[in-house]
Amino acid sequence: MHRRARARVEHALSRLKNWKILRDCRLKGNGVHQAMLGIARLHNLALTG
Repeated sequence: MHRRARARVEHALSRLKNWKILRDCRLKGNGVHQAMLGIARLHNLALTG
């Protein structure tokens, strides 16, 4: 169970790293964290359809 959950998280993070918004992100402080949360939410919405 733990391995499956970890694999899902790692796959999601690897996808996020490929997205242009994160590659080009120049935000400082909490901005990067907020961008990651927003992208993770969009990713989850795309998965659930």
